[in-house]
Amino acid sequence: MARLQPLPPEKKPELKPYFDFFLGTLGFTPNSVLTMQRKPKLVQAFAQLNGAVMDPQGEVDLGFRRLIGHVVSKVSGCLYCQAHTLLGAKNFGVSNAKLVDVWTYASSPHYSPRERIALDLAMAAASQPNEATDELFEQARLHWSDGEITEILAVVAMFAFLNRWNDTMGTSLEAAPTQIAELALGAQGWRAGKHGQSGQ
Repeated sequence: MARLQPLPPEKKPELKPYFDFFLGTLGFTPNSVLTMQRKPKLVQAFAQLNGAVMDPQGEVDLGFRRLIGHVVSKVSGCLYCQAHTLLGAKNFGVSNAKLVDVWTYASSPHYSPRERIALDLAMAAASQPNEATDELFEQARLHWSDGEITEILAVVAMFAFLNRWNDTMGTSLEAAPTQIAELALGAQGWRAGKHGQSGQ
């Protein structure tokens, strides 16, 4: 059960444009953001950060950016964000085969060497302490431009915030991301855990 309950969106009607921002990517306003509305500036800042990190005009594929968020969330153990990133990846065209193989991307035929090195870098950067090395960074530069690497690491950094927020809050997981995560990774042991009390 959530440690702080999400507030109904009508509680702060002035935040509606920020809530609506998430309708295009997820189809609903996430409970994480509804919990943040206790501090309206936090909602505004997070929506702006999310808009910049997941900018449709960016160089890195939008679906793949969600997969980066997923492996970062796997490293951190945040089940809420793991489910959300799978839903986001699916919504942006990532195949079911890739979703199912995201935990085994290093050996999966559905992931290219270019994608594998990006996910390796993301996992290393998300680790505590940070495990990104000069060698790993240089390998990434063989496959990705400096601008693309900047986008990849921006995803890592944003999900570091989200993982801490949602895992500490025990944010209630909504129905749609729960369903996607159970379908893709349930056979591999994914469960909603403490996030399982659906708030929507």
